[in-house]
Parts: sequence; structure tokens; C-alpha cells
Amino acid sequence: MQRKHALATIAGLAGALAASSAMPAAAASVPNLGKPLTPPAQGPIRVGFVIGPGLVAIDWIGPWQAFGDAYLGTVMDMSGPGLFDYYAMTETGEPTIMDGAKIGPQYSFANAPQPHVLVVPGQRGSAAAVAYIKDVGSRADVTMSVCTGAFLVARAGLFDGLKATTHHTAYDEFEKAFPKVTLIRGAKFVENAAVSASGGESSGIDLALRVIERYYGTQALKNTAYNMEYRRSARPQNINDV
Repeated sequence: MQRKHALATIAGLAGALAASSAMPAAAASVPNLGKPLTPPAQGPIRVGFVIGPGLVAIDWIGPWQAFGDAYLGTVMDMSGPGLFDYYAMTETGEPTIMDGAKIGPQYSFANAPQPHVLVVPGQRGSAAAVAYIKDVGSRADVTMSVCTGAFLVARAGLFDGLKATTHHTAYDEFEKAFPKVTLIRGAKFVENAAVSASGGESSGIDLALRVIERYYGTQALKNTAYNMEYRRSARPQNINDV
């Protein structure tokens, strides 16, 4: 599989990608409302990442790595084309700064290909970003928010009348700001048919794995998680759960 690489090295991320506890039964109770998705007849599934000022590293790079590690079969074969073509875009196509690292996108909002999957990590966002998410997300197979990226997707109106989640520290703020959205507390991720939300930070990996499963089945999910050495687990409900 031809791997793409992030345009900046995120020091110390590898340790955050491995969960330390076994997956308890409670993890099986996360919402599972997304229907199976059909890959395009030709070419890979396009996954577009909206990035900008205030970008949270693991919100972006966790799902990025998951889509890059996805493969089929029971024996890993890195020689073929990837299942997903993943790329980042900023409002102007200019680099953005993340924790002091300059991140260079492949596209601007104006020239990015229409993605099958739109990923919105936590970031400050802008009116232009919200407008882009509203337009492009409404035509994607799935729009997935990660962490406080849910605020941008909610501002775009894509969660109206549906369910969502976000980082646990932002529950009250989100619920107050978006009365048309039903906030789910405590789940790793929440699914609707065409828009889904993960909890904070590493929860975005779990939602990305679920999107992989919706396209290619459970074996592909397991292959990807195993390659990442990532153990899925229930979301911590309090500080004593970690």
C-alpha cells in the first residue's frame, strides 16, 4: 500500500495511539446507527480533512493514520493502492500552525476534490470553514466531527434534529449553544445516517475505524486497529477510569 505521510512530524503521538486497557463490554453499547456504505466503483474513497488555526494534533492525525492503515484480507499487504485517498485543506490553501508546527495542506476550500468522507477535527474555525462544511458535508457519504469539531458541524446545521457528542469538558457549552441537537454524554462516538460525532481526542480514531467498517466490513476494522496497535475501549466516564 502506498502510504501518504503527514506533512509535519507530531512528536510523541505514537504513545497516544495505544490504549492500555482491554475493551470492556460497555464499549459494545456505543451507538451503531450508520448503515453500510458502498465504495466508489473506481478509485479510492476520498477523505478530506478541514484544518485551520487551533487544530488539535490527535484530532487530525489519529483518524488520518487510521484511514492510511486500512487494508483488506487477513494478511497485511502494503504493495497495493490504499483504500482511502486522504488529504487536508485550509481556507486559502496556505499552511496553518498547530502547536508550533507548520502544516501544509494539499488544497484550499476552493479547489479541494469533493470528499466521500469529510473529517472536521477540533479547531477554532471560521465563517468560511462553517460554510464549506455545510456545502461539502451535505454531499458527502459521511461527515464526521472529532472532539470540539462538533461545534463547527453543528454551526453548519448538519446535526439539527439529530444526535451528537463532543469532548466531555464542552458538554454543557454545546448543549446550550445548539438546542436543536440532542447531546449524548459518555459515548465514544454517536452515529446518524450521514453525519457522526466522536468524543474527545483519541475517540476520533474509534469513529474513523467505524467508518472504515461501514465501507469494508469488520475484518478491515480489525486489520486497521491491529496494524495501529490500537485497542478499542469504552470512553472513560471519570478520572478513575483511566
